[in-house]
Amino acid sequence: MDFDWSLMLSSYAAVFSPSVLFIICVGITTGIIIGSLPGLTATMGVALLVPLTFGRPPLESLSMLIGIYCGAMYGGSISAILIRTPGTPGAAATVLEGYPMARRGEAGRAMSMALFASFFGGVCGALIMTFASPIVSGFALEFGP
Repeated sequence: MDFDWSLMLSSYAAVFSPSVLFIICVGITTGIIIGSLPGLTATMGVALLVPLTFGRPPLESLSMLIGIYCGAMYGGSISAILIRTPGTPGAAATVLEGYPMARRGEAGRAMSMALFASFFGGVCGALIMTFASPIVSGFALEFGP
C-alpha cells in the first residue's frame, strides 16, 4: 500500500482556505438553526438546502452541506435540553440527562457539554476516518467474486 501524504496535505490546505471556512461557518450556523427545530432532521436540512449550493464550486458546496449536517446534529440537542423534544433522532438520549439538568438551572452547562461532545466526537471521527480509509480501502479491494 503506497499512501501519498502530499496529496492528503494539499487537500487539507484547500479546505482551510478562507472562502471554504466561511462557507462551512454559514453551513454550521444554518444547521444549528435547522437542528434545533423539532421535526427537521439533519438529513432533511441537507436536502432542503441543496439549492443554496448550486453554482458554487464542488469543494465549497460539499463543505457547506457537511457543515449543515454537523451543525444540525448538535442543534438537535438544544431543543432536547430546553423543551424535552429532541430536534434530531440523534439527540434522543440527550433528553434523558439534559432536560433534568435544565430543570435544575444548569441548562448552559448541559448545552456546553453537548457542544463539547459533538465537537470532540466529530473531530475524532474525522481523524480516524482520514487515517483508516487507506487501510480499509486496501482491505476492501482484496475481495473478489
